[in-house]
Amino acid sequence: MSHSTDAWVLHRGEGPNAGRTELVREQFEFSDISNEECLVRPLYGCWEGNMSHALERKPVDIAAQRGEDRVVFGNAGVVEIIECGANVTTVKKGDIAILFCNGLWDQYGYPERIFAYDAPGTIGVCAKTTKMHQKQLIPVPKNTKYGLERWAAFSLRYPTAWSNWRLAIGTLRLQLNETELPTPTVWGWGGGVSLAELHLARLQGCNATQISSRDERLKVARDLGITAHDRTAIRALNYDEKRYRSDAEYKEKYLEAERTFLGWVNDETDGQGVNIFIDYIGTPVLRATLKALARQSVIATAGWKDGMYLKFLRALECINRHQHINTHYARYTEGVQAVAFAEANEWLPHADDYVYSFDEIPKCGHDYDANKFVFFPVFKVND
Repeated sequence: MSHSTDAWVLHRGEGPNAGRTELVREQFEFSDISNEECLVRPLYGCWEGNMSHALERKPVDIAAQRGEDRVVFGNAGVVEIIECGANVTTVKKGDIAILFCNGLWDQYGYPERIFAYDAPGTIGVCAKTTKMHQKQLIPVPKNTKYGLERWAAFSLRYPTAWSNWRLAIGTLRLQLNETELPTPTVWGWGGGVSLAELHLARLQGCNATQISSRDERLKVARDLGITAHDRTAIRALNYDEKRYRSDAEYKEKYLEAERTFLGWVNDETDGQGVNIFIDYIGTPVLRATLKALARQSVIATAGWKDGMYLKFLRALECINRHQHINTHYARYTEGVQAVAFAEANEWLPHADDYVYSFDEIPKCGHDYDANKFVFFPVFKVND
């Protein structure tokens, strides 16, 4: 038995330099569920950065990479279970579940491909009906205290933060135990995942600080008990090695911004430096971030915004015992842990006030690209 559904579809580009594309609303067909799969009805989705990357076809054309002509993306959301395969044990018919977007995993459960992005054959929540493997579904807690919009915003970024934080704090504690360092200092660049990780750090007794250039984001951080610094004050902190060497005016402005930033760090850490720095930006801030670190410290990320290639002096990192932590989403057991912790401690986001309709999914993407959102833009798929 096959299925046909109303969906927003991304088409494969023509040639290696196809450029940006737009979603097309049309019918999408898919095969019946296997014994390990569930037929589901998406309720809410959350627009994620990988969706914009897919539309831009940067760094890759995901349809071409998957060997498919048409793709339905959308890998954060909440779904209702319509039907379960014979061997499904993680959920049952009628359950409400978050999408856990591990698309293809290794023998230990760690993701190799991401659902509704680069995992072939996967169909995202930008469709009225789709199917998911049972290990891509985690039940929302019964009688949850929180709205489904919040769980939709939770489903991708918060398990990412949970897994990254477990490794970051665990690595720090292998060097400095709780007696030696009772209250670690944790700073973060970036958006929603950084906020999730800093909130988790604060809930676990750390001093947490976020750096952002937008007033509404600074307010959200402060409301969670996180210290917040306005990045507009250090707008020139955007390191470009070639310009630094060739443009004297640029270099002077950069160094002034770096001094300001390191002054914040010095003042708030009593000159000791940051114990864990969460960096979801990348190349433009790496130089300053490394200077901000304490000895026996950690720099951690599960992604990047501006620059995948990093350059640092390996000998200096060794001498200072700086540990570089890199993770990619989470494994299923970590997702289950994250959901339980979230329900017990209200460790989950507030979705942005405006919820886009299914008809408005392309508008949601355009607004995301234009920064017309706070942290978590959510769209409704089905009632």
